Parts: sequence; structure tokens; C-alpha cells
Amino acid sequence: MPSIGPLELGIILLIVLIVFGPKRLPGLGRQLGSGMREFKDSITGKDKEDDKPDADSVVRQQGLDRAPAEPEVVSGEARPQDQPASRADVS
Repeated sequence: MPSIGPLELGIILLIVLIVFGPKRLPGLGRQLGSGMREFKDSITGKDKEDDKPDADSVVRQQGLDRAPAEPEVVSGEARPQDQPASRADVS
């Protein structure tokens, strides 16, 4: 059985470019990719709903039973533990 080499592949791509034109090639590539993805998903048994987790499962995974707490109010003062160590502190 003959194999397709780089020369034959280049000729095929050139013919496709001539037939469809450069403006339609990106759309054809997207359609081909989405078709391959749908085929793969149908073979593996995935659905579009399987990809998106619902809100209840996200809450259960994160262990959140209630809404997140209020954010801490930040003042303009810096805490001493947030300050970088000075050379005088290093022994």
C-alpha cells in the first residue's frame, strides 16, 4: 500500500487552496475540527452537559455550605509581619 509523503501532501494542500481559496480555509478548518471533536465525543460517550459542572457539584467539591464571608477591610497601615526584613534585623 503506497504511503503519502511530504510531496503528495503538499500537492493536496495546494489543490485545496486553489479550490476553496484563502478566505474560506479558516472556516473549513474550524468545521473540520468541530466535526472531529463531535465524533470523538460520540465515540467516548461524552455529552456537552458532562463538560460543564453544575453549581451544586461545585459547592460540594469545594466544601462550601454557605456564601463566602465578607472581605476583610484593608486600612492604609502595614503590619510588621508584612514588612521586608531590614539589614539591621539580620544577624
